[in-house]
Order: sequence, then C-alpha cells, then structure tokens
Amino acid sequence: MINMTIDNITKAVGGRLFTPDGWQKDDSRTATGVYIDSRLVTEGSVFIATKGERVDGHSFIPQVFEKGALAVICEEVPDNYGGACIQVADSFRALRELAAFYRDNLPVRVVGITGSVGKTSTKEFIATVLEQHFNVCKTAGNFNNEVGMPLTILSAREGHEVLVLEMGINHFGEMDRLSAIARPDVMVITNIGMCHLEYLGDRDGVFKAKTECLPNLNDGARVILNGDDDKLVRVDEVMGRKPVFFTRMSDKGDYRLISARSLGLRGSRAKLAGADGGTIDVRIPLPGEHMISNALAAFAVGEAMGLSRDEISKGIEAVKATNGRSNIIDTGNLVLIDDCYNANPVSMKAAIDLLATADTRRVAVLGDMFELGEEEALMHEEMGRYAADKGIELIIAVGSLSENIYKGAVEAGAGDRVRWYADNAGMITEIKSIFNNGDSVLVKASHGMHFEEILEELKKY
Repeated sequence: MINMTIDNITKAVGGRLFTPDGWQKDDSRTATGVYIDSRLVTEGSVFIATKGERVDGHSFIPQVFEKGALAVICEEVPDNYGGACIQVADSFRALRELAAFYRDNLPVRVVGITGSVGKTSTKEFIATVLEQHFNVCKTAGNFNNEVGMPLTILSAREGHEVLVLEMGINHFGEMDRLSAIARPDVMVITNIGMCHLEYLGDRDGVFKAKTECLPNLNDGARVILNGDDDKLVRVDEVMGRKPVFFTRMSDKGDYRLISARSLGLRGSRAKLAGADGGTIDVRIPLPGEHMISNALAAFAVGEAMGLSRDEISKGIEAVKATNGRSNIIDTGNLVLIDDCYNANPVSMKAAIDLLATADTRRVAVLGDMFELGEEEALMHEEMGRYAADKGIELIIAVGSLSENIYKGAVEAGAGDRVRWYADNAGMITEIKSIFNNGDSVLVKASHGMHFEEILEELKKY
C-alpha cells in the first residue's frame, strides 16, 4: 500500500505509537492491508480495533500480532502487546482519517455514486463500463457507509486506476464526511426519493443531505444528475460548471433515451443518445425500465472518463445483477426476482413495475419498509393499492407494517388476491399452498425483514 508506513499511519490518525521492548522499526515496510475484522488479518496488515454492540475488537489484538500484523490501531493499549500499537481516541474516526490519507496518495480517479434508489445497480453499470478500459476497484456488497466506504478505499492497490464508490447515508452530515474522504472526480446522484425520512424529514431534507457532497468534489469534477428528478433539476451549477443530466422520460437531457423495447425479465433493447447527439444501440441485460436510467448514467460517466462508445456499449451489455438487487433466479419451477436487500416506496414501485412485465402469473411478496417516519402506514397502504392497480395476481404482505399493504390492496379491490402474514415463518409454512409452477415471484422488503429466509425457501420449491 502506497506510503502506508507505521510513521505515516500514526501521523494520519493523530495517534500515539507504543512499541514493545526490543521492537525494531523498519521505515521501508508498508502495510499490506487494513481490516477491522480480525479474521481477515494477514502478514503485514493493519488491524483497527473497534468497539461494536456485541464484539470489542480490542480482545483480538494478541491474535492479530500472532498472525504477523504490522500494527494495530486501538483506543486502549493492552498490557502485553506483541507489536506496534497506535493509540487513538476514536477508532472509527481513525479509520476515516486513514482512508483520507490513503486516498490522497493513490494515483486514481474517483467516481462517487449516491441517491435514494438504484445506487448499487448504477454502481455495477458504471464499474462494468469503466472496466472495459481501466483497472477498477469498486464498492463490494453494502460497504457504502462511514465504515464500508473507507474500507473500500483502503482495499485499492497499486495498479488500480479508478475507484467506483457507492455512498450511502441516513443522517445529515454523513455525506459531507464521506465526500471529504473520497473527493470524487465524477459525482453521480441517481434520484431523491422517500427514504430515511425518520431522520431527514422529507424529500427536501433528502435533497439537502445527498447534495452535501457537491462542495467536496475535486477541482474540475464532473457532476452527473438524473434529469427526471424534480429536485435534482434545480442544480444549475457546481463549482462553476453546469451539471450533466441523463433522462429516460424526456428529451431535454444531455444523455437521453431515444427508444426502447422491453424483453420482459430478460431486460430491454434501447437506443441511447449522447451529449453530441450520437447514439448507441445496446441490449440492457437487467430487467426494468429503471435500468435504462442506470445505463444512461454509465454512458455519461464513460464519456466523462474518455471511453469510446464501443467500450461503453460493451460494458453496458456485460452488466450482471448482484444478489438482492433485481437479481433474476430461475429455479425451474419459479422465476424469482430477488430484490430483498432493501426497500423504500420508490424502489418498491419500481420492483412492482418490473414484476408486471412478466408473462406468467405474477406474485408479489412484499414486506415492511423501515425509516419512513410518521407517514409509514400511509406509504405501505399506497404500495398495496399500487400492486393491486398493476394487476398483480397475488399480493403477499408480510410483517406488522405490511398489514397496511394488505389493507391498501383490499381497498383497491384486490380482496381475493391478497394475503397477510405477521412474520416470515408464518408465510413459509404455507409456501406450498401459495405458489404454482411457472409463477414469477417478486421478493421485496427492507433488509431488516430478513427476506432472504423466504427467498431460500422459494429456491427449494
């Protein structure tokens, strides 16, 4: 890792270095990795001991030195330590400070991605496009918060040319801190939706929180925004430059949809126009109209990063779904839409729209959406009405909040097409009586509902 010596790490985190008797410092030795999970520590890496709700990483300091750790960053230095300990007041803050130092030393360009819905899918489109030309390091899994994003930066190595960073928040101030670490050269905002309202209040609050990134961009950064979003179109200038807009639903964007043909759950074919009016014809392999917006964002980022249109087209057509994010699973008896990673009203409507394109009996298994604030009951009712109005043949609502999905669907006239279960276990016990061979099934809820339990049972069907 570039410039990650013990002295530089100590300075970066504002720490105090403790070393055991007889320890000899090697100024030329640099860290091979940085981890907060002691199980991942290898020879020459740095372990950051953090205090969690259930586990205190400080208890693993002896073990990581036995594994050959170069150093440990910790809040409390143990009585008997087997190597260099860097004491700090706050280990999580030290993680962020170390990531900021490392980002400053990496010869990479950074693409940041945020928004209420579609961050992960858009990240996959952008990363796959950029991989046609660059060596790319991207956010893995859900590593997009104040712990995950710094760890993603610290996972980059010599040879990487581009960092693609997903940036997720749910409180004011978080995006300011994340973007100050990442300092993006390209910043993409996918949309401003009804999410984390418990902490952000309303969509204006979401807009304010998401756009905290804009003052922290690198000089000359390009800002790429969804021109179909009524909040984002307000942004007319960032650091003296006009943002670039991508649009699927109007012809006013710099990057826009010309025409599209749905292939159902197999995706779509689309003609996309670039800023100069030139077009590309591509097959978008992931289903749903919203994936066209993701492809447009990737088109804009690709050109901002200097890729050819052939490279961009090839990248879009190579995109694969990630688990829990509109991932299509064919079990032989059922076609499952695995979208159980997370949910809010915007993403749930998009998922229902996707299910509606299926050409077999359509079943929506919908669960609670969290962090919606005082209007949560009404928002769940709206989902029930929306699914009923879309003609979904069977609506399964699971969870205490989702009783309101049931009520909304009944009010919309779907009384004989809707069921409600208090919890996952209740629904799982009746799976064999619910589904028919050939059904297309959407599985969608907030992550805390653990709908992966339902998904695993459906895979066995």
